[in-house]
Amino acid sequence: MAEAIIRSGRNVLEVESRAVAALVHSLDKEFVKAVNIILGVKGRIIITGIGKSGIVGKKIAATLSSTGTPAFFLHPVEAVHGDVGMVTQEDAAICLSKSGNTNEVSELIPIFKKIGLPIITITGNVRSALAQRSDVVIKVAVMNEACPHGLAPTASTTAMLAMGDALAVALLEQKQFDSDDFAFLHPAGSLGKKLQKIDTIMFTGKYIPTINRSAELSAVISEITRKRFGCVCVVQNDGRLAGIITDGDLRRLLQRETDLKNVKAVDIMNNNPKVVQAGSLAVQALEKMEQNNILQLVVVDENRMPVGMVHLHDLLEAGLDAR
Repeated sequence: MAEAIIRSGRNVLEVESRAVAALVHSLDKEFVKAVNIILGVKGRIIITGIGKSGIVGKKIAATLSSTGTPAFFLHPVEAVHGDVGMVTQEDAAICLSKSGNTNEVSELIPIFKKIGLPIITITGNVRSALAQRSDVVIKVAVMNEACPHGLAPTASTTAMLAMGDALAVALLEQKQFDSDDFAFLHPAGSLGKKLQKIDTIMFTGKYIPTINRSAELSAVISEITRKRFGCVCVVQNDGRLAGIITDGDLRRLLQRETDLKNVKAVDIMNNNPKVVQAGSLAVQALEKMEQNNILQLVVVDENRMPVGMVHLHDLLEAGLDAR
């Protein structure tokens, strides 16, 4: 029984993977036209479909919206009962239908045309009524469904979903939608945390423990104690970072030296401290701290000026995880 279950599962995955792989070489000028139409839209992308295609449509709308192309799903039945009022002439429509002959979706076509929307159809039947009345037709035909009866939409919906992702990513790249844009649209959750910049967590200004290279040991201890980072940045006369002194450095100094009267900061500093550039991702700072087994990290600008300080606890409290 177990072998039969695994065999069934593998068959589904093989059928669906072949369906998606077949799309790679089927992309043509219609796909390019669809992308260009969407790029020129001033409003939003209206996604519509019914049944399993409708569920796929909701996901495509969500993916487009989260990658810089405003979109929403419009249920075709609700649309003809008033919801079409949400559609404007600055929008564009993407219709989803395996057969291309879905009555509920087809009923929307004259309404969309009257409003003035360009219509993109994603279908398995390029000769269908819906395809013939659309401005662009993207073909997502599959050889067979993964369902042994050939009835339940499986490979066809997977192919349709993959094509929606292809559109979203092509648009993302054309719009040069970067990680900063993505972070702005995903401020919460694990994605938001992974894209959080170190600048939003680090301590700045008067909170950065800083002393000059020529500072005496008493000043070093005083600055470490006051700023409570367990370390102090040692800077040159021009303000650039020269090194760092930690609590551990002080303890090791006390173990090996008895005469501390003439000890200066430059004598005990680590002149190759671990740093991170301002503007870096906070998770990158966490990874560097864990790799080097350190608790603090200095944030520097392009001129190696200390502009921030962050402690491991601050990153963990922000919910970051380097894994």
